[in-house]
Amino acid sequence: MDQQSRRYKIILKYKSYYCFLLFFVFQSILAQNSFDNFFKPSDSLNKKRQTSVYITETVLASGALIGLNQLWYADYPKSDFHFINDNAEWMQMDKLGHLYSSYHIGRFGAEALNWSGASKKNQLIYGASLGFVFLTAVEVMDGFSEEWGASMGDVIANASGTALYVSQELIWNEQRITPKFSFHTTEYANYRPDLFGSSMQEQILKDYNGQTYWFSVNLYSFSKKSKIPKWLNVAFGYGAEGLIGENDKKNSVIFPIKPEKYRQFYLSLDLDLTKINTKSHFLKTIFSVLNTVKIPAPTLEYSPQKGFKFHALYF
Repeated sequence: MDQQSRRYKIILKYKSYYCFLLFFVFQSILAQNSFDNFFKPSDSLNKKRQTSVYITETVLASGALIGLNQLWYADYPKSDFHFINDNAEWMQMDKLGHLYSSYHIGRFGAEALNWSGASKKNQLIYGASLGFVFLTAVEVMDGFSEEWGASMGDVIANASGTALYVSQELIWNEQRITPKFSFHTTEYANYRPDLFGSSMQEQILKDYNGQTYWFSVNLYSFSKKSKIPKWLNVAFGYGAEGLIGENDKKNSVIFPIKPEKYRQFYLSLDLDLTKINTKSHFLKTIFSVLNTVKIPAPTLEYSPQKGFKFHALYF
């Protein structure tokens, strides 16, 4: 298995664990008068909620890092801290993964503090920075591993995800541009299940060929006097094809004809689920979590090698 793919699989596992468990754990922190009231943000600072948020985030982040160290890094020799340059690998799909994860971990952190009634300043400082802090801690662990090394490209991508969230809050006081993710299965996993995954869950994390990262733009937020539906977005996507792990010696045997490697660009429609009008705070929270994924929709694809291609429904 390609080393970068193995490392990114483990990291993504804990990114997903952290992102979604961070949300669901709040359901059991405090007893409320009614189910929906639990999800309603406090109008003023609720110190019990805020303390619960900080404790929960600390426990989840610490547990994820300790587990990652025991499950992965403990099996490899240590070294002095060092950097590697992996910016040219995987056509930067892994870097977009870092940006996406940093953005949404930070967004969940900020929304959790908003739920506790914390000030906007504290939401941005202590909430939105979670993605950068957590993922950069993983880079430090990489840096002390002889097998790998810290990647400055990953650190920059982590910072970019956090900056994307914070800058929009400071400029517009809302999120008008949201990174999203979609995935479809590819033929590569049939040839290299060890590299690309033997199950759907593994392939989502490991097969870059099936991943697409999007920047979903809310149209109404840029033209609030128009009659554009508040939930309608246009999405700009990026993907890549032919990524089989260039440094993996098995490929010369399993892939007798090396797949053509090229970039793909997409234009599609999308929904901003957070703009759907509902009085239910529970549904608002669910919509916020689901807003990490782009909905299937008609899509126009372009690549320099293949030209234009229309998909009636692309995911």
